[in-house]
Amino acid sequence: MGLGRNGWLILLAALIIVSAVHTGFNPSVLAAGWPNLGIILSEMMALDMAQLSRAFLAIIETLEMALLGTAVGFLLALPLSLLAARNIAHPYIALPIRACLILVRTIPSLLWALLFVVVMGLGAPAGIMALAMYSLGFMGKMFYETFESQNPEAYEALAVVGASRLQVVRFVTLPEAAPHILNQLLFMFEYNVRASTILGFVGAGGIGFYILNYLQLLEYGRAFTYLLVVLATVLAMDWLSMKIRAKYIPNLPATRIRG
Repeated sequence: MGLGRNGWLILLAALIIVSAVHTGFNPSVLAAGWPNLGIILSEMMALDMAQLSRAFLAIIETLEMALLGTAVGFLLALPLSLLAARNIAHPYIALPIRACLILVRTIPSLLWALLFVVVMGLGAPAGIMALAMYSLGFMGKMFYETFESQNPEAYEALAVVGASRLQVVRFVTLPEAAPHILNQLLFMFEYNVRASTILGFVGAGGIGFYILNYLQLLEYGRAFTYLLVVLATVLAMDWLSMKIRAKYIPNLPATRIRG
């Protein structure tokens, strides 16, 4: 006999309580620390405008890392996702590639950065490869799920006329999935910009190196100056991404829903 609605709610509440006790989570500790937060916020407001030129150069490097990492990840993810889609490739091919994509996706970008710093040394190249590997795992999954969700009737129609799998991919799979691929690619680039800001914490280049350095020196005003540059960059990217989606992705509302 399954649990009713109230039974599931009681079970969920019990799991939350047990998790809070097991992890030692206590909201009163956060409340007691509010005065310290006020001190840090007041220090963060002491911005150092002299750091803007260095912050601008650092964010440029961060954007370059995100762009290259996304591009390399996309070039690897697209063919592998086609081979991982069960409606395109044989299961003996699709399942091992899925397992590899799961393995790649399981490792977070920061850990990838640590691995590539060991292999390639400090600097932006290690960060680019870290972003590329995480992008490969993430986009690979999103792409093959998009391919598998397509209408099978088009595949069957081409199979009847004797089309090869390559022809099916060229004339059905990729054209139909193009808007979704663009949407996921833009999201991945936005994510990689944010992710690349912390790769500098492990020496993998980008603006995160300066943020971590000033945080360790307790110079919160200078650190917040760099964070504001990151915030402005992310907002600009979000606006640009919205414009690109509106232009190339169909069925987006031109106006806000009223009501």
